[in-house]
Amino acid sequence: MEKLWAYLHASNERSERERAEERERSEREWAEERRRQAEESKRLEEERRLREEERKLRAEEHERQKERLDRMSGRVGGLGNTLGEIVEHLVAPGIEERFWERGIELRTTGSNLRLHEGGKTVAEVDVLLENDDVIMVVEVKSKPKAEDVAAHEERLERVRGCYGRRNDARRVFGAMAGAVFGAAEKKAALDAGIYVFVQSGDTMRLDVPEGFEPRAW
Repeated sequence: MEKLWAYLHASNERSERERAEERERSEREWAEERRRQAEESKRLEEERRLREEERKLRAEEHERQKERLDRMSGRVGGLGNTLGEIVEHLVAPGIEERFWERGIELRTTGSNLRLHEGGKTVAEVDVLLENDDVIMVVEVKSKPKAEDVAAHEERLERVRGCYGRRNDARRVFGAMAGAVFGAAEKKAALDAGIYVFVQSGDTMRLDVPEGFEPRAW
């Protein structure tokens, strides 16, 4: 009988110990889950803050671009001021905004650029937009012609090669922007997988059909 009571006592102690260990394990798991949730909430809040800062920066840049455009517009008749130059100053913020509206977060990193290799100019780029995955090369013309589309395709090939030789594997895409886009020129650009932007008031409008698939160089 004493052995039976000793066995039952030991069994109860094991059960109590196992239940205590289970409670401790559950508490640790809950504490870890709360910590993960707090970290996730903090990460999401930081992402929201960064997006808000990005929107403010883009709005400020848009205002600066508009001011520059207004100044240039007042000198349209002067030497050295062409419609192409005016469009260039309107293109960058407008294109950037249109891509952001489509969920493609690109930032303008330069305009009127020249890519060099071995002391030679590989390509001239009117507007360059980038992110961690994409390089967008924009050609700006007051009224693009068919030969401008072909020339831009060649430019994109050279840009792809230039970045590839720098071990930059980001995808290269092309866009063309103009104050006036003829139907034939627009079709040629779209058939080549190049985004088309046209002037619309004081900004740029993305003019591509539904289902348009851009080409990656």
